[in-house]
Amino acid sequence: MSPKEIVKSFYESDLANDVHLISKYIHKDFMSHWNSSTGYTVMDYDGVVQFFKNINLSYHSLRAQISHLLQDENQVTIRYTMFVSTIEDPENEQPLANFISIWEVKDGKLYKGYEISQVADDNIESYKSFSEIKV
Repeated sequence: MSPKEIVKSFYESDLANDVHLISKYIHKDFMSHWNSSTGYTVMDYDGVVQFFKNINLSYHSLRAQISHLLQDENQVTIRYTMFVSTIEDPENEQPLANFISIWEVKDGKLYKGYEISQVADDNIESYKSFSEIKV
């Protein structure tokens, strides 16, 4: 698979319900740098495993709606909205946050990442900009 296909497959996988998928997509020397509305976080392989274990406890489902997916050699940029449904209300899916991530793919897995996210809002113009698929 190309780096673009690997990243797309990662975001389309069911990590919220199958933490064992991490070893399929995440490099053992993984490192992520994430700027979010709550601050800056660095995660290594063990950190991302724990992150998805926590997601599994909090959410029934996790779904990325991809608007942009671009590749330059082994680097892939993805823009997407993350949707979730809670364990308490699995039938009601809500937008959680908007992301832009740049991934370096090595050995067929996500190796280094640079992410920025912002809490999703009710602004219809913002939502429309994420629903215009450019994959």
